[in-house]
Amino acid sequence: MYCIVYTVSTLPFDVKHILKSLILAYFIVILTLSVLCSQGPWGRCMGSDCGPGGSQSRAVWCAHVDGWTTLHTNCDQSQRPSNQQNCFRVCDWHKDLYDWKLGAWNQCVSVSTRTFGGMRPYVCNGGEEGIQTREVGCVLKSDESLGDDTICEYFEPKPRLEQACLIPCPQDCVVSEFTPWTSCSKTCGTGLKNRVRSVLVPPLFGGSACPNLTEFHTCKPGPCMGPEGVYSLRVGSWMPCSLPISRPVRQAKHRKGKGGARERPGVKDPDTRELIQKKRTRNRLNRQESPFWDIQVGYQSRTVSCAHRNGSTVGLSLCLPWDLPLTVQSCILAKDCKLSEWADWGPCSKACLDPDPESPRGQRSRTRRVHQFSVGEGEDCPPLEETEPCDPQGDGVLPCATYTWRTTEWSDCRVDSLLSQQDRRRSNQTGLCGGGLQNREVYYVPVAGAVIVASRPVDSKLCGGPVPNTSQLCHILCPIECEVSPWGAWGPCTYENCDVQEGKKGFKLRKREISNEPTGGPGNCPHLVEAVPCDEPSCWDWRLVRLDECIPDGELPCGPGTQIPQVQCVNSSGDMVDKELCGGASAPEPIACDVPCPKDCVLSDWTSWSSCSQTCSSKTIEGKQLRTRSILAYNAGEGGGMCPNSSSLQEVRNCNEHACTVYHWQTGPWGPCTEDPSASALNTTTGPRSAAGPNSSGQGPCSRGMQTRKVICVRVNVGQVPPKKCPESPRPGTVRPCRMPCKRDCIVTPFSDWSQCSPTCDAAGNIQKTKQSRNRVILQLPANGGQDCPEVLEEEKDCEAPKVCPGYRWKSHKWRRCQLVPWNIREDSPGAQETCGPGLQTRAVSCRQLDGVQADIGECLKFANTMPPISQRCQLPCQDDCQLTNWSKFSSCTADCVGVRTRKRLLVGRSKKKDKCKNTQMYPLSETQYCPCDKYNAQPVGNWSDCILAGGDRVESLLGMKVQGNIKECGQGYRYQAMVCYDQDNRLVETSRCNSHGYIEEACIIPCPSDCKLSEWSNWSRCSKSCGSGVKVRSKWLREKPYNGGRPCPKLDHINQVYEVVPCISDCSQYVWVAEPWSVWKVSNLDLKENCGEGVQTRKVRCMLNTIDGPSESVEDYLCDPEDMPLGTRGSRLPCPEDCVLSDWSSWNRCSLVRITGLRPVIFIHVYTTEKEPCSLNLNCFHYFYNITDWSTCQLSANAVCGNGIKTRMLDCVRSDGKSVDLNLERKWQMNISCVVECPVNCQLSDWSAWSECSHTCGLDGRMWRSRGVVQGSQGDGRPCPSQLEQWKPCPVRPCYRWQYSPWSECRVEEVVCGAGLRYRNLTCFVSDGSGEGEASMVEEELCGAVWFSLSLLSLLSVGECYLMEWSDWSPCLSVCAKGAGVDFGSVQVRSRAVMAQEPENVQLCPDQDWESRPCTDGECFEYKWMSSTWIGSSRVTWCQRSDGLNVTGGCPHINPPGDDNNSCDPPCQLPLSFCTEAGVCMCEEGYTEVMSSSGQLDHCTPIPILEIPTAGDKKTDVKTSRAINPTLPATIQPGRTGRNWYLQPFGPDGKLKMWVYGVTAGALVLLMFIVSMIYLAW
Repeated sequence: MYCIVYTVSTLPFDVKHILKSLILAYFIVILTLSVLCSQGPWGRCMGSDCGPGGSQSRAVWCAHVDGWTTLHTNCDQSQRPSNQQNCFRVCDWHKDLYDWKLGAWNQCVSVSTRTFGGMRPYVCNGGEEGIQTREVGCVLKSDESLGDDTICEYFEPKPRLEQACLIPCPQDCVVSEFTPWTSCSKTCGTGLKNRVRSVLVPPLFGGSACPNLTEFHTCKPGPCMGPEGVYSLRVGSWMPCSLPISRPVRQAKHRKGKGGARERPGVKDPDTRELIQKKRTRNRLNRQESPFWDIQVGYQSRTVSCAHRNGSTVGLSLCLPWDLPLTVQSCILAKDCKLSEWADWGPCSKACLDPDPESPRGQRSRTRRVHQFSVGEGEDCPPLEETEPCDPQGDGVLPCATYTWRTTEWSDCRVDSLLSQQDRRRSNQTGLCGGGLQNREVYYVPVAGAVIVASRPVDSKLCGGPVPNTSQLCHILCPIECEVSPWGAWGPCTYENCDVQEGKKGFKLRKREISNEPTGGPGNCPHLVEAVPCDEPSCWDWRLVRLDECIPDGELPCGPGTQIPQVQCVNSSGDMVDKELCGGASAPEPIACDVPCPKDCVLSDWTSWSSCSQTCSSKTIEGKQLRTRSILAYNAGEGGGMCPNSSSLQEVRNCNEHACTVYHWQTGPWGPCTEDPSASALNTTTGPRSAAGPNSSGQGPCSRGMQTRKVICVRVNVGQVPPKKCPESPRPGTVRPCRMPCKRDCIVTPFSDWSQCSPTCDAAGNIQKTKQSRNRVILQLPANGGQDCPEVLEEEKDCEAPKVCPGYRWKSHKWRRCQLVPWNIREDSPGAQETCGPGLQTRAVSCRQLDGVQADIGECLKFANTMPPISQRCQLPCQDDCQLTNWSKFSSCTADCVGVRTRKRLLVGRSKKKDKCKNTQMYPLSETQYCPCDKYNAQPVGNWSDCILAGGDRVESLLGMKVQGNIKECGQGYRYQAMVCYDQDNRLVETSRCNSHGYIEEACIIPCPSDCKLSEWSNWSRCSKSCGSGVKVRSKWLREKPYNGGRPCPKLDHINQVYEVVPCISDCSQYVWVAEPWSVWKVSNLDLKENCGEGVQTRKVRCMLNTIDGPSESVEDYLCDPEDMPLGTRGSRLPCPEDCVLSDWSSWNRCSLVRITGLRPVIFIHVYTTEKEPCSLNLNCFHYFYNITDWSTCQLSANAVCGNGIKTRMLDCVRSDGKSVDLNLERKWQMNISCVVECPVNCQLSDWSAWSECSHTCGLDGRMWRSRGVVQGSQGDGRPCPSQLEQWKPCPVRPCYRWQYSPWSECRVEEVVCGAGLRYRNLTCFVSDGSGEGEASMVEEELCGAVWFSLSLLSLLSVGECYLMEWSDWSPCLSVCAKGAGVDFGSVQVRSRAVMAQEPENVQLCPDQDWESRPCTDGECFEYKWMSSTWIGSSRVTWCQRSDGLNVTGGCPHINPPGDDNNSCDPPCQLPLSFCTEAGVCMCEEGYTEVMSSSGQLDHCTPIPILEIPTAGDKKTDVKTSRAINPTLPATIQPGRTGRNWYLQPFGPDGKLKMWVYGVTAGALVLLMFIVSMIYLAW
């Protein structure tokens, strides 16, 4: 702005004034348009009452379009939104009054239509993305009146109003290729050839309609020379069958004409009469006199006329050159099936009331019987049985027994199932503890209401719901071993009982204490007292407390004197008692001492006695104690006391003089709890034993008993000795009371019901032996001497087999004589003879059991094959016909497979002399065929099955308790391959023909899983610190990796090791420095005085193991703290005569915690003195703090695998210089917390299910499957579940027999051209392997069953007519799908009828072609694409091909088909990705733009950059999951883009620039002109 103002100021005044006004107005407009009122969201509805009447507010401010806030005056106040409004205050009880009402989804609307406001061309690839909307509102539930949406939004978010959908692409009609041209419809003149095609896919979703299914082509075989082609015979359809004049009437007329009936003489011979009666009975069976049939043979006629080729009827004389067809024939009078009334409903299959309304209902049925079968073209019989759902009726109906799972008690907790393969404890499982696994069995029982009506197990197939767990983790408490303290010092020699001392021996005792709480109490601890016999026992004695100062005798300042001892009277335990008790013991006497005079030799005080060198004495060893003193100053010349020799500077005394014969009491383990005979009324059970249910532990106390143990006196290192050697007072007890556990008997369920017997008859009617079984389940195992479980838990017996397998078959009787049309009806027919011609014959059919016994015909209707026909056409030969005998039987075969056999027949009567009958081609008199061959060839087929373990059932323990998951998983098994059997003609036959059971078995191995193998734990390392808290480590290393599904390895480091680190603590007083006494002074600098002056003393310093008895043995010096090591050499001044002689310094006292200067005393000969030094931090004074280590890993008992453990950490008192010390502020202690180590539970699987039915009833591809499930997945480092949860094996190969129809024959109307005729097709029995590959082989019809050929009535229309053909076969099931989008819109089948014409001039009169469709399932999804041949010159052939290789018409995309003729583009478009448009211009395919050469020709195609523009419906993840409602699309819509991607393509399909290019250019030009004008004005 400032730049503009500065520039304007240089312009003339008028121009500046105008320009400034324009600029000001411009900025005012811009500012006005750039600000707007913004408002925030409405706040919470506030109010005192629920419902209407509340109010809510919001913030309103003026904001610039760029987002920054400006003054309110910059916004239009008239457009300011309100900042407060009334609202509906929602309360919780409104939830019951209001709810969302969801409307139906509207029609799916294309995203491109919704975004751009209209349809535009797009390329449909699978389907077009669309959006569906619906109305959603908050309504009052009572009357569905609309409410405010905020009410419902208070409780639940508003449901979505839109969702993505997919509009399927228009599916054009797809038709097959044309059939070959038919023959010409005329033999002369002008006719038509036809070829037809059928509909494969109907038009869907607005696709193009089907094209013509018929093509016509005129043909001219040649000119017509006569009436042929102009006239033709036309026969009408047969009239309904009718009866002639009744037979009795004709017989009566016949007898009347002959003068009455003859009297038949009676037969008097009884044998003859019986034979006649049998013959009559047999004839009656052969006649259709059964109540189920009423067959009446009648006749039917038809008309024959002569027709012109234009369809008009003319005189019959014009067609006389042709032989007239038959106009009358025998027929069976049509009669409909007649049935009885329905019988009463049978009982309901469900005889109980089920409270669950969703449970399946029962079924009841009723039947009816056939009174009259349908005959001729009568209506067939409807079903004879019907069923309906039912519920039991009546007052006494009991409720249905429901079923529930029951479980046995849990088995004992076992740890061995968690051990890995390498664990050494697998061989010795005693003492295992910690986490374990226990199992139980699950079975199913019936329940009525909440009461179990029977405890017997039932079939688990009746069960429902989740199966209870059959295994669970458990825990066995690990025993806590008894820990004892070290032995204490030997006590004094004392009596066992000080109250009774006469005649008693004395003992020295030493004791130790239990330092923890062991499992089972102190009874499992080792002995705690040891005794040594001694002499002169005493119960009380004097204990020296201290010695007083040495006081010289005679009140002299120096010289000999005495020290008075201070004593206490103590008992044998060291406790102070009354001094009177020690009256019998001599008190310590005063001790002589010496206070040195100035010239005397000065000696130090005696040190304390050292610890005893031995704990006892014997002939070879003695205990010794030592004490020493040193020379502080030598004597000074004459008159002074002399210093003693070196041997007098130390004293030795005996100690622990008692013999090394140590005795103690040794206890054995407690015996079992037995009944205490001393107990009387108290020894009763606490309750009935039967009260312990199957899930109770049964370990409660039942009576009081006692336990005993053996107690002996043992001499250490010797063995048992007499009890009198040990003191009686510490003798342990030998008897203790106990509670006896109840006896627990084995409890089993009753036997289950016997299993159902499977069918005992095979398909051939042979009896098969089957078995049925029953079982019972152990509910409780015996314990504590209870009754054992029975050995038999499962019983088996043979099923009762019938003597004869039930089965039914049809029996057909002999054909009756051929019955002609009555002569009086056909005598006017040309060429008819009275006793010969075509007729009809019937036969009887009855029902038989498989053993031949006659059965009710209803059984055959249910269980037998199709009933055989009861009538057939026949021919009575006339005199001019050739008559032959029936075929003889085939001759016997001379050799199988290579020989032949023949059968013959003969001419009879006058036929022997007729020439036409001697024509053996028309009337063969012999037939020859190869002898049947019984040679069969077996060969394997298909893949090998999975390896199936033999006896892979669940392993059971000795007591029969099934252990879930303990299933054989590896080892030797067998795999199977199907065998197929072929006969000599390579036709598939039953495998039994090849003496094969249908399989080849081959041994196989399922490798056993191998767990991860690690080494044993190494020994624990030494604690990292000798004083205080440290760590110790042990490790394992990898020996073998897991394979075949074994247990995985724990996490290893880079060198394949796993470590365990635990904190440890070392007692700081465990190792101590021990210094020997100082040696005699060695004076280094002698002055005038003898033996005085500067000198040196030395001593040995050793690191020793400290015990309760004191330092015991020397160890390495590094185990002691080097900073605490005493000095081994010291230099000082040896006092000279008359010098002051001082003793050694005592130890420093403890430094004051408040840093007050500490004092330490110094002892003079006659006076006391002190020396002071300041406290210096980390030098002689220190700070102390606690140091807590991290938690260790979870530590288990040595006999545990997993389960409960403890974590430990250590607490140290650390000095400020970093040294761990023991200040006796608190004892050293460790903190423990419980932890759990996850148990390595292997994956547990269920049993294998029974083998399924074969997947195919016949053929090579049949498979049987069985499966198992995961009962419990693996936990921790347990063995993972195997991947194979299913197994298959081939089914025995069975031939696939099927009837195969031949093509329909041409419509035959005897020797005429048109009219009602017949067409036939043959049925042939074929066998195949079911694979669909290779050709089927023809076999005997008996193998396909009683299926009869069919015929079809067809009207061959008159010449000149145009008609619809028969329906084509249903097309294969096709899926209407979007293969790329993965969406299926259903499957469909279609069939069609094409038009057939005979005369060219009547083509326009043909009816419309027709097609119909029906839904189907499991259709296959196909794709269509254009195919083209290679270029030949400038043209090529193109066609549409389906993805299965079938050439079709329709289905391929309309855009960019490869042109079959590129002559419209010059030069032809042969560059990649190019095609020729209708305008004759070479263009690039979609997604590519044209790069033109300098000559204006297409040079090449390059990809177009894509600009992604998101749309409102851009929900890629939802498009394929929602299906469009009413996904219709007008057929006029051409494929195009979906609206998601914009291609910046400047050229249109016609090669011209698009309109937006012109618009952009014009806008840029206007902008340029504005800039130029402004620059001009600025100048």
